[in-house]
Amino acid sequence: MEVLRQVEALRLPDCWVGAGFVRSAVWDHLHGRAPGAGGGDIDVIWFDPERATPAADAAIEQRLAASNPSLPWSVRNQAGMHLRNGDRPYCSSEDAMAFWPETATAVAVRLRGDALEIAAPFGLDDLFDLVLRPTPAFSHDKRPIFDARVNTKRWRERWPRLTVVA
Repeated sequence: MEVLRQVEALRLPDCWVGAGFVRSAVWDHLHGRAPGAGGGDIDVIWFDPERATPAADAAIEQRLAASNPSLPWSVRNQAGMHLRNGDRPYCSSEDAMAFWPETATAVAVRLRGDALEIAAPFGLDDLFDLVLRPTPAFSHDKRPIFDARVNTKRWRERWPRLTVVA
């Protein structure tokens, strides 16, 4: 909740905490481990076409690090990520998440007052069922990228109950 409060205080447009940070916290919990047991960064995503520059992301990372230097922040404006990924332009953070590699990673959360809001373009079943499957964007031409991520990140070793969908 502390992380979500810090990110909410930034008041960035269409801003979420997601990706591996959320996925790993859930999978750690489902394996009886404390959240963050395996490290990783805190993925902050936001969407603003007017500020889609690495410098803007770096400035936000610096603000977050100044408020809590013990946490590994990673900030990415999704408005420009389509260029790096070779996709059509995204129209929101949630739209960008639909082009992430794994369904269980395409999940984000944010705080709105006292309520949690969840974005999950592919739903939450794979996340809570410990299923690792490629999103439609990574099912065909980009499938080797998905397969390489599964092998290099060693998720099956960290979470042995994980099922990888071939």
